[in-house]
Amino acid sequence: MKDADVSKQIQQMIRFIRQEAEEKANEISVAAEEEFNIEKLQLLEAEKRKIRQEYERKAKQIDVRRKIEYSMQLNASRIKVLQAQDEAVSSMKDAAKKGLLRISSDKKVYRKLVKEIIVQGLLRMKEPSLLLRCRETDSKLVESLLEEAKKEYSEKAKVESPKITLDDRVYLPPHPKNTAVESHEPFCSGGVVLASQDGKIVLESTLDARLDVIFRQKLPEIRKRLLA
Repeated sequence: MKDADVSKQIQQMIRFIRQEAEEKANEISVAAEEEFNIEKLQLLEAEKRKIRQEYERKAKQIDVRRKIEYSMQLNASRIKVLQAQDEAVSSMKDAAKKGLLRISSDKKVYRKLVKEIIVQGLLRMKEPSLLLRCRETDSKLVESLLEEAKKEYSEKAKVESPKITLDDRVYLPPHPKNTAVESHEPFCSGGVVLASQDGKIVLESTLDARLDVIFRQKLPEIRKRLLA
């Protein structure tokens, strides 16, 4: 074979090898780029996932803080409403107490009221013998009403008149000084206290005790009306 033919074949082989090498290099380059792109996408998705998770975590924290703040504000509002209710109820009760003082200062009205209180107490107690206690300023009034009250009780209960002993040693507290019903000193706006002779049964029929009972009974209704 001539040298020219050998040289030609060698050149052809070189070109073939180069072509294969270039193709292989292209394949490696494409594969490397694809792998790089895949890895890049995976890293991007991982970062996105981290960002979403961080956002969700912070959103939850904000939501929790918002709920806590709302709950605190709601509780504070409820406390203010309850305080306002209590103040309104106290104001109403104080006004009622002052009204009781005006009742006891009207002799005609108070006389009739005390007699009715005594009769009601006798009907509730239904004792043959009782001890009655009143304010010292009311002792003469009460004494003048006893026979009338016993007679009315006897007619209503269809029984004999009970024996009523007016306590002249221990009296109920007097009127509050200067009509100061807010005073911490004991006071009585009027009315009486009845007790069995052995002291086991006691019925407080003072105006103040009756007011307390009415307020306890009506308190739910009062609070409901205040919220309406």
